[in-house]
Amino acid sequence: MATRAPAHGGLIRLQGVGVAFGAVQALQGVDLRIEAGERLALIGANGSGKSTLLRVLNGLLEPGCGTLLRDAASRQAMVFQRPYMLRTSSLNNVALALWLRGVRWREAREQALAALARVGLAELALRSARTLSGGQQQRLALARAWALQPQVLFLDEPTASLDPHAKREVEALMASFAQAGMTLVFASHNLGQVKRLASRVVYLEQGLIRADAPVEQFFDRSRLAGLSPEADLFVKGESA
Repeated sequence: MATRAPAHGGLIRLQGVGVAFGAVQALQGVDLRIEAGERLALIGANGSGKSTLLRVLNGLLEPGCGTLLRDAASRQAMVFQRPYMLRTSSLNNVALALWLRGVRWREAREQALAALARVGLAELALRSARTLSGGQQQRLALARAWALQPQVLFLDEPTASLDPHAKREVEALMASFAQAGMTLVFASHNLGQVKRLASRVVYLEQGLIRADAPVEQFFDRSRLAGLSPEADLFVKGESA
């Protein structure tokens, strides 16, 4: 695997990437290019390879084969479906992430307060992060990621376990991050969410990319069937 700036533009480029866990082929020959400012949604059934692909893109997982082309200096962050909360205050959960990046502690706390305000949690800065509701914890995870000022934010099913109100809050934050110029790459089972937030959709099945299209084209059933019968069946099933 190589990690360097893509030779032909784009933020990240995968060429022939494969990942196997024992006898299970999680990704197979994946070619993918991500441009700055995109809002890329990864969809597919459980086990299709979405989470594995996110981890490869973020550098958390080494491909077994293929090439990852990425600017090593680009800033990235990731938010998980169930983010880990340290046994300390909400403020410290964000400040520690900054401190680990080399920010002095006083400055880290100041920036952490600004990040908490950004996601509407300033009044809960001193509360233990583990006592927050699921929606509040997800917003705290977004604050922790936003504080690092990433160019690319990866999100793995960020609203899967949240109630409708909390989902709307998280979606609003994602949309505002994108509007400010951040590139988003997120996995989701919620096709309504994909329609609201994505500019492009990638459909995975058994570790293969079966469809890759702008969101308007992807959800045009008259065009999707010709583009990818597998993706058309998935969308039909999820929309039923």
